[in-house]
Amino acid sequence: MIYVVEDDSSIRELVVYTLNQSGLPAQGFANAQEFWAALAEETPRLVLLDIMLPDEDGLTILKKLRSAAATASLPVIMLTAKGSEYDRVLGLDSGADDYVPKPFGIMELLARVRGLLRRTEPAGQKSLEYHIGELSVYPDKRQVVAAGQYVQLTLKEFELLLLLLENENIVLSRDRILSTVWGYDFDGETRTVDVHIRTLRRKLGVCGDYIQTVRGVGYKIGGAQ
Repeated sequence: MIYVVEDDSSIRELVVYTLNQSGLPAQGFANAQEFWAALAEETPRLVLLDIMLPDEDGLTILKKLRSAAATASLPVIMLTAKGSEYDRVLGLDSGADDYVPKPFGIMELLARVRGLLRRTEPAGQKSLEYHIGELSVYPDKRQVVAAGQYVQLTLKEFELLLLLLENENIVLSRDRILSTVWGYDFDGETRTVDVHIRTLRRKLGVCGDYIQTVRGVGYKIGGAQ
């Protein structure tokens, strides 16, 4: 089930209809109260979340989702009429996995939803272990241990960390990271990578030093600098 939290009935109904017709069961909610009530009954596979809502704004909802263990890794795509870089960065920095400004093409939105769901499936994760210094990552369990502490990451943060680990000591450009982790061309939005790297470093604490910036190119992971 996909939850669509959007107060504009025309947008909500169109998105829910398209998802259902595409074989992706969806349910719409006009406000946060309805959403929280449904979440208490069933945890969805993904949430499409508008920022501007009548009772509780989307960013507040997102922060609550990320702070709860049961929904910390729940995939979330933000839907909003706000299109400035500040608003995009704010949403991503708060833990959103993707950001779609209005007006959007319904087929593009569908493609992003499908891509995010594909990367959510546990079967797509490799049964490997990665260890660098005090950092240990277990893809099959979606577990990250940094300096002896379990770390909760969003889906995109986890995929970004795995990509770096799969290419240990290899410099990855921002464009490559965008196309691999986000699964589509994200023209001009390399700032998205920087935001996620910053958040990832913060969450990993001392182990964040293993992620190194290669000026003018991108990032790599290896022994601490």
